[in-house]
Amino acid sequence: MMDKQAFQAQFDEYRREVEGALKALFTDKDPWGDLYESMRYSLLAGGKRIRPVMVLAFARAAGLADWRRALPAACAVELVHTYSLIHDDLPCMDDDDLRRGKPTNHKVYGGTLAVLAGDALQPEAFRLLLTAPDLDAERRCACALSLAQAAGAAGMVAGQVLDTLHAPRTREEITQVHNLKTGAMIAGACRIGVQAAGGDGDLLAAAEVYGRELGLAFQIRDDLLDVVGNEMDFGKPIGSDAEEGKVTFANLLTPKGCQKEVAACTERAVAAVAPWDGDGFLTALAEALAGRER
Repeated sequence: MMDKQAFQAQFDEYRREVEGALKALFTDKDPWGDLYESMRYSLLAGGKRIRPVMVLAFARAAGLADWRRALPAACAVELVHTYSLIHDDLPCMDDDDLRRGKPTNHKVYGGTLAVLAGDALQPEAFRLLLTAPDLDAERRCACALSLAQAAGAAGMVAGQVLDTLHAPRTREEITQVHNLKTGAMIAGACRIGVQAAGGDGDLLAAAEVYGRELGLAFQIRDDLLDVVGNEMDFGKPIGSDAEEGKVTFANLLTPKGCQKEVAACTERAVAAVAPWDGDGFLTALAEALAGRER
């Protein structure tokens, strides 16, 4: 079992490397520099970096001794995640004014540039993957395919469609939304880490289970925090789901019921990767997410 101090030190090391790599992107002063500024505004807005950390942690678990070789893959995942947040906040979607405690991209740069910033982040993510200097062609292609599947029409975007256009109300419907909108990208990040290291099929399958279970746990926790969380910690207004008339796990279950579901998902995630979690980091990460306040 990894203690909290050791976990935090390892997490902070992963995150520092990711932040450094992200800060080096899109710094050119081209005539379209306002596009880069908008992209960097959201990309460097101080997110938790859970998904890129998962890429690096699974690359290490799969035997990539120098896990920094997987940094382009980790950053690619974060670029796609950031694009999804920019578009999710738009007036035609969730119409949010705040993200991570700061004005959303379209509030600062306008709707047109916000859409274009999101549009640009998607292909740039695949450029990073497909030119990763320390991965061979087979690993690059495997990672790119996983990212496309996680983010595409049968993954994250499908979840967004169900969430915004189909008014899910039952537990089964809402679980499907969470599995697609959140779980697909988290599971994709875990798989990409394994693939960057050339990991085997058993670990790939375990990474998928870990990511799917934590994706569901993450979103149930998010639903709960939207009701009982602290707005300063949460980074966006409390009660926004209720104002929009959305049905969430917080409506379907009591707060204790939500916590119980989060715990059950976390337990299944931890069990899936136990044979490969030698230092306990993946277990500690799952438990940290289960108790997060933002």
